[in-house]
Amino acid sequence: MAGQTVILRGDAQCRLAKQLIDRAPVDAVVTIREAKRTLDQNAKMWAMLSDVSRAKPEGICYTTDEWKSVFMSACGHEVQFLQGVDGKPFPAGFRTSQLTVAQMRELIEYLYWYGAEHGIRWSDEVIAA
Repeated sequence: MAGQTVILRGDAQCRLAKQLIDRAPVDAVVTIREAKRTLDQNAKMWAMLSDVSRAKPEGICYTTDEWKSVFMSACGHEVQFLQGVDGKPFPAGFRTSQLTVAQMRELIEYLYWYGAEHGIRWSDEVIAA
């Protein structure tokens, strides 16, 4: 039996998952987890991080990767900064690709809050005059 993935959206998918488990060979592995963040959420996050980086709130000139680490840390995710061979720190650690949909929603909401507090203009809300 080849690997199987079922997204549990309702009763029909739950029944299918149960059937697959009933037919699974000995030593098969079953993993149930929340869905990971969506591609749309990821694109939105990077656009928002770019907006924050361009705005330079409080004169802070961070790259989008550095801002991502700042916001990940603010939302309670483990982030670390390592020292590069040039002696400059760079962000490493927790990746947004590992966030669930709910965790990514929380991160995006935090970005909105931060933007409101610092007058960030979001590029996806700018209306061409």
